[in-house]
Amino acid sequence: MSLGLTALELARIQFAFTVSFHIIFPATSIGLACFLALLEWKWLRTHNPVYKDLFKYWIKIFAVAFAMGVVSGVVMAYQFGTNWSEFSRISGSVTGPLLTYEVLSAFFLEAGFLGIMLFGWGRVSPKAHFFATFMVAIGTCISMFWILSSNSWMQTPQGFAIENGIIVPTDWWAIVFNPSFPYRFAHMAAAAFLVSSLLVTGTAAWHLLKGRRDDLVKKSFSLGLWMVLVTSSLQVVIGDHHGLNTLKHQPAKLAAIEGHWETNHDHGMPLLLFALPDMNNERNAMEIGVPNLGSMILTHSMEGQVTGLKDFAPEDRPNVPIVFWSFRVMVGLGMLMLLMSLTALWLRKKGRLYQSDWFHRFAVIMGPTGYIALLAGWVTTEVGRQPWVVYGVIRTQDGLSHTVTAGQVGLSLIIFVLVYTAVFGTGIYYMLKLIKSGPVHIDSIDPQPAGLGRFKTPMRPLSAVDDALDTPENPKNNHRENPHD
Repeated sequence: MSLGLTALELARIQFAFTVSFHIIFPATSIGLACFLALLEWKWLRTHNPVYKDLFKYWIKIFAVAFAMGVVSGVVMAYQFGTNWSEFSRISGSVTGPLLTYEVLSAFFLEAGFLGIMLFGWGRVSPKAHFFATFMVAIGTCISMFWILSSNSWMQTPQGFAIENGIIVPTDWWAIVFNPSFPYRFAHMAAAAFLVSSLLVTGTAAWHLLKGRRDDLVKKSFSLGLWMVLVTSSLQVVIGDHHGLNTLKHQPAKLAAIEGHWETNHDHGMPLLLFALPDMNNERNAMEIGVPNLGSMILTHSMEGQVTGLKDFAPEDRPNVPIVFWSFRVMVGLGMLMLLMSLTALWLRKKGRLYQSDWFHRFAVIMGPTGYIALLAGWVTTEVGRQPWVVYGVIRTQDGLSHTVTAGQVGLSLIIFVLVYTAVFGTGIYYMLKLIKSGPVHIDSIDPQPAGLGRFKTPMRPLSAVDDALDTPENPKNNHRENPHD
C-alpha cells in the first residue's frame, strides 16, 4: 500500500500527521496548566468562589488534553525506531539524552503531582493543592524546554563532533542552549499561552452569545482577552528576533519564507504580501509587496542585503510554496489576534465588552485560530529545515531506515489515520461537549435571575473534582462580592 509514493515521502507524511495531532494537546495543556495555577492563586488571595468554580471547570478540559498528549507523544516516539532508525543511530547520542531528561525531570514531576491536582480537593490543604497545581504547570514548561532544546538542536546543531559517521557530544551546554533555542522556546511558550487563552476566550464568547452574563462567563472572557493581548504583543517582538536568528543560521529557510530568489546587491528587498513561488523556473509567477520593507525588517537598513534562494543548490532548498504560505497564515492570524485584543481594550473603555454581540462572534471565530497558527508555524519550521533532518549535517533521506518499504509505511499510515480519527476524534468531541456545557456555579452564587439567558440547570463536574470542599480558609457563605472585571 505505497499509495504511489516512496518510503521516504510516506514516512515524512506519517510523522507530519502524528506530530500535528500531538502538538495541539501539549500546547493546550501547557497553557491551561498555567491558567489553572493563576485561577487557584487568585482564589487563595481573594477567596472569591468564582475562581474556584472556573478552576473546577477548566481542569476537566486540561485533564483530557493532558491524557491525549501523553498517549499521542508515546506513539509518535516509536517512529524514531521504525521509520527513522538511521537518524536515531547517527544522532541518538544527542537526541536520546535530551528526551530522557524530559522524562526524568518533567514527566515524573507532572505525574507526581497530577493526582493531587485532580483528586486532592478536600484531601489536602488549599495551599498544598495550589503547590501541586503549580508543580504541574512548571512540569509542562520543563517538558517544553527539553523538547524544544532537542528540536532546536536539529535546526541549529552545535557542540558535537562526528566520529566514524556517528555524532558524538562534545559540549552539552552548547547542545542544550544552541543558537536558535532561546527564540524558539520563547516563541513556542507564547504560542501555547495563545492557544489556551483563545480557547478560554472563544468558549466564554460562545456562552455570552447564548445569553449568559454571570460572573463565571464574564471573568473567563476578561482573563482570556488579557492573556491574548499580552501574548500576541510578545509574539511580535519574539517573532522579529526569531527571524533575525533564522537569517543568520538558516538563510535558505528565511529566503523561502520571504519568497526571495535573487540576492539584492544594489537595492532593498521587498516584503512580499502575496506571491506564487515557482520552483521550476526559480521565480515568483506573481507577487505583491512593499518595496524595501523586507530589508528594513531583517537588516534594519532600507537596502540591506539578504541572500536569495538561487545562491543555494536546488537540492538544498526547501519547498518554497509551502513555507511561504504557511508562514503567512501564521503571521496573518497573529495580526488578527492582536487586533481582537486591542478591540477588546476599546470595548472595555466604552463599557461594552459584554454587550457587543458582533465582537463575541468575532471571538468565537478566533477561538480555534490559535491551533491553526500553531500548526502553520510548525509547518514553516519543519518544512523549512528540509532537505535536512539535522540542518547541514544529516539529510532527511539519510535518516530513513534502510529496511523499511513503501508498502509497510503506507499500511501503517492508513492504520494511524483510522485509529487517530477514532481515538483522538472521540477525545476532541468530548472536549467540545465540555466547552458547550460551560462553567457551572458550585461554590459561587448564580447572580443571574431565572429566565435570563439559556443557562438553566448546573451539571455535576468531572468526578476528579470534589465539590464538597468547605475549609476554614474558604467558608462557603463568605466573600460573595462580585469580581471587578
